[in-house]
Amino acid sequence: MSRPLRILTWHIHGSYLYYLVQTGHEFYLPVKPGAPTGYNGRAGAFPWPDTVYNVPAPEVRRLAFDCVLFQSSKNYLQDQYEILSPAQQRLPRIYLEHDPPREHPTDTPHTVDDPNILLVHVTPFNNLMWSNGRTPTCVIEHGVLLPPTVVYTGELARGLVVVNNLRTRGRRLGADIFEQVRQQVPLDLVGMGAKMMGGLGEVSPPELPAFASRYRFFFHPIRYTSLGLAVCEAMTIGMPIIGFATTELATVIENGSSGYVHTDIRQLLPRMHALLDDPAEARRLGENARQYAQTRFNISRFIQDWNRTFALVTGQGIPVTTPREASISAVRPASLQRRSSSGVSAREAGTRYNSL
Repeated sequence: MSRPLRILTWHIHGSYLYYLVQTGHEFYLPVKPGAPTGYNGRAGAFPWPDTVYNVPAPEVRRLAFDCVLFQSSKNYLQDQYEILSPAQQRLPRIYLEHDPPREHPTDTPHTVDDPNILLVHVTPFNNLMWSNGRTPTCVIEHGVLLPPTVVYTGELARGLVVVNNLRTRGRRLGADIFEQVRQQVPLDLVGMGAKMMGGLGEVSPPELPAFASRYRFFFHPIRYTSLGLAVCEAMTIGMPIIGFATTELATVIENGSSGYVHTDIRQLLPRMHALLDDPAEARRLGENARQYAQTRFNISRFIQDWNRTFALVTGQGIPVTTPREASISAVRPASLQRRSSSGVSAREAGTRYNSL
């Protein structure tokens, strides 16, 4: 019997989940009254495909799945024991880690220490910094899918900052840097809670690329975080990026080619002013950023990487799906040829994945 995989996961990061469901499988999202963290299902302004299902949390244990995908420590340490049956807890399992370690940048043991679970990191930096213990790992870098009609224009001589809840997240996300820079450079802040810092407010993720395209450059004030999807999307539409040469961003932006990164804000301020004064240079940097993003953050590569991972963990052969050109609509499910109900060991899957 050929069919998509049936994957249980939680709604943790909406934008990432939207790109993940482009793989064409069936995703089941548990929901609870009041939508507590992880239980808000098909929420937000995303055009969710009809392969994404809301499931009342008490009903989850009655359904059949091929794989469980954890996306937070709460999912792994608490949620699974509340909503999964003992048999479901023994299914092929993947833990998707979205962030670098918080407590200590190099010595923090990961929540998962289990050779029977595959740990997927979203950047090589995150994989490097976590102490992964016995858990096999692989890296699947971001992939983004944007309407081809959204292109960089840069007519606004201002920089754009995209950070959710910047005030409450403080120094790690660069609240102090944003305050310092906007005294010298015209900047607009968007995101949840942005108005608390004099920003413009929240822009829904599907509308953000078109909104951002009018700004001269994208400023990333963050000291320490994972690589944000907003950066990848900005590059994909042709925006130059200015930020700090920390975490994965240091490998993404090439100085003088796609933007500028440095660890000294005094080196970045003149670059911002130069782009405000020279729209043609901003377009040149943005075009190079776009070409780079088309390769590194290509949605087809992202889908292929995830389908290969699902195949290795579940033991099922999975043809690669490809998104339709010129559309942000969902990808139709791929036909899947079931090979095995037992899957392979996570360590075997990690070894196979990294050897390909």
